[in-house]
Amino acid sequence: MGIASFCIVVGLPKPAYAMHIMEGFLPVEWAVFWWVVALPFFILGLRSLTRTTQANPQLKLVLGLAGAFAFVLSALKIPSVTGSSSHPTGTGLGAVLFGPLTMSVLGSLVLLFQSLLLAHGGLTTLGANAFSMAIAGPFAAYWIYNLTIKVGGKERIAIFLAAAIADLLTYIITSIQLALAFPAPVGGFMASLVKFTGIFAITQVPLAISEGLLTVLVWNWLQSYNPQELELLQLIKGEDGNESVSEKVK
Repeated sequence: MGIASFCIVVGLPKPAYAMHIMEGFLPVEWAVFWWVVALPFFILGLRSLTRTTQANPQLKLVLGLAGAFAFVLSALKIPSVTGSSSHPTGTGLGAVLFGPLTMSVLGSLVLLFQSLLLAHGGLTTLGANAFSMAIAGPFAAYWIYNLTIKVGGKERIAIFLAAAIADLLTYIITSIQLALAFPAPVGGFMASLVKFTGIFAITQVPLAISEGLLTVLVWNWLQSYNPQELELLQLIKGEDGNESVSEKVK
């Protein structure tokens, strides 16, 4: 009897929540809403990306590195004891290098390829996933990096915070999206938000710290082996009135 009960409990289907909201999971109205919200950022980002690559084709290699970094990290789905799965995002590096609009394009393409090739996420939920990982996360990374530099923080600390905050905000936005679509019968939106954030936090907080440290290592590698490209990016951002790459690059 005890073994049978155990097998029944373990075998019962349970909802699995992941950082990529799966295909068909969101109600149609919310799927359409997030597509509408995300599209303007993608269009503006495409213009920014085209402008950058046409004026400076030598930056395509670093651009590809930023995209590959996001693809590999966000494809690493790590299971959680809560029945969910979490993963790093890898968007902080590209946001610091090229700005959040360009990263919105790279991140959206990463999500598109993952939905088609790896069955991570989906096409109907691409707008929602893009808004959380490719838009909200990169904008947070960009702002945090520049704010840290402006107040006198060290570059490596700025890079660490940018990557970690981008990761954490992505999971917070995803939790908000799920809570809006599926409010709890008792407690509504807030009760549902607490549930989703609690599910993700167990794995996402240590993942954010790990991603921050890894991004610092990649940044150090870029400074050692691609200093010319970083200097060029600094000049471009300086002309635009931004400071996406620290002036400490030698």
